[in-house]
Amino acid sequence: MALLRRLRHDKVIVLAGLVLPCAVSAVLVPFRSSFPNTDAALVLVVVIVGVAANGHRPAGLVAAVSTAVWFDFFLTRPYERLTINGRTDIETTVLLLMVGVAVTEIAARSRRHRMMANEEANFVARIHSAAAAVATGESGQFVVMQVAAQLIDLLFLRDCRFDPAGSDKNVTQLRQNGDVFLGGMRWGVDKMGLPGSEVELPIKYQGRFYGRFVMVPTPGHPISRERRIVASALADQVGAALAARHAIGA
Repeated sequence: MALLRRLRHDKVIVLAGLVLPCAVSAVLVPFRSSFPNTDAALVLVVVIVGVAANGHRPAGLVAAVSTAVWFDFFLTRPYERLTINGRTDIETTVLLLMVGVAVTEIAARSRRHRMMANEEANFVARIHSAAAAVATGESGQFVVMQVAAQLIDLLFLRDCRFDPAGSDKNVTQLRQNGDVFLGGMRWGVDKMGLPGSEVELPIKYQGRFYGRFVMVPTPGHPISRERRIVASALADQVGAALAARHAIGA
């Protein structure tokens, strides 16, 4: 649902980037003889900033191009033609397009940094939640279930189950440093997603094996190294919980 809402939002913003410059330029037509074109260009820059700040890079670029076109059409002589006679108007149109592209790039990078900061905060919260469960003495089974649910969300899995036994097969494995190996070769998860029908995430604590998560990936869904490292850190928390239970049982 969140993905669908985001896609719908992006479509609306792209449409706004296409239509709003035309509408604003048309509104300025009655005043085009009473104030300089540079003032009109500044008004249109505000439109580009609004679109770029609320959408993605393509939306901002669409707004920048649309703004330059409609500025030329409505607000430069000869009017209602995609032709510019005055040198100053040509310079203003080119600068309007350049400023629009620059503003779009700044907004896109700012949005990316904000998303990265939010994602990192989410990663910390996931690890803290699992560590808190271990520290408060929750059962190993509870921690296993909690982390399995976290892994499904974190790695975009279709399923994830705990297996207390190892496998003697040559399975695909997610290692502690975030690397994924298939048949002894490292797999490009960042671009191609987790490979195969099942991926193993070993659970260890102080070098001792306590089981594994068997994960069923979503084919072709890229997963960043940061997400894979967080998944390994969550498995370490499960190892600590199972080791504590084993020590009590001993």
